[in-house]
Formats: sequence, structure tokens, C-alpha cells
Amino acid sequence: MAQELKPGTWSIDATHSIVGFSVRHMMVSKVRGRFEKFDATLTVPEDPTQASIEATIDAGSINTDNSDRDAHIRSSDFFSVEDHPQFTFRSTGLEAKGEDFVLKGDLSIKGNTHPIELALEFNGSTVDPYGLDRAGFAATTQISRKEFGVDIETPMDSGGVVVGDRITIQIDAEFTRQDG
Repeated sequence: MAQELKPGTWSIDATHSIVGFSVRHMMVSKVRGRFEKFDATLTVPEDPTQASIEATIDAGSINTDNSDRDAHIRSSDFFSVEDHPQFTFRSTGLEAKGEDFVLKGDLSIKGNTHPIELALEFNGSTVDPYGLDRAGFAATTQISRKEFGVDIETPMDSGGVVVGDRITIQIDAEFTRQDG
């Protein structure tokens, strides 16, 4: 990464990025979704291993391809979007792990902040046909929704719950360098 990621301020290209998730449903399948509105700024110093990122996600922009379910998730049962319109992430460190990295940071959802670690893959960088520096990353992690105050419990008669606690987050992010 040190030779390929140029120093500067990088902004996420939301058109070419996705913030997605999956969660167990009815103990037998997974529901997948994404957030349509998000923003992130990556700051890369001369030593790219000291890079930092700040990101926000518009909680109300959730899209699971089911408008009734999305409305329910925006309600006080889940995200309480009226009171907590954004999720935030601020990195606290970056560590090499083989050819990949571990991105550490603080994630805030519904006023609850907890440290998380994302498995981070640097997909490379290039200069596009318009002269913009671009860089791509893929990141994944799992969180407990209950730890972040999304603690609705709907038990099933056969055991288990309607919505699982473990949320898998998958991010594919493309950034463009804004200076330099």
C-alpha cells in the first residue's frame, strides 16, 4: 500500500461504492440490504499506514428492497431515525495483517459507540481517463446489533428470534483524491 496510495485527502465516490449488510431472518435465511446515502473522507499522510478515515451513514437511507420492512427498521423498534439520523465511524488505527489490513475504529449507532475492527483489503489505485487518482478498498466486519441499542427481540414459537443479533457489514469503497 505504501507505494500505491498517494498522500492527500480522498473522498468516497458514492456512485461506485456500496455499504451493505446481512442479518439472519427467522433463523433460516438472511436478509440483505444497503444504505443509499453515505459519505467518507480518507486522509493519507506520507506514511499511508498512518491513514485515517471518517464516515457517516444516513440511517434513513436503508434499502432492503421492501418498503414496509424499511419503514419498520427506521422506526423506534430499530434505528429511531428521527432521534438518530446518522451512524458515524472514526478510525483509530490501521495494522498490517499479511497482505491485508485491520482497520480499527469507533462506530456509533443510536448514540452508542463501540470499538470495531474491519478486515480491510486494499484493491489498488489508478489514474482514471480524466486524470483523477482513484483507490479501492473492501472491508468486512460483524457487530452485535444489541450492543448498539438495536435490541428488539421478537421470539419465535419454535425457538430463536425473528431477527438475529449478528450483523455482517460489507463495504466496497472507491475514493478519489481531492488534492495533491
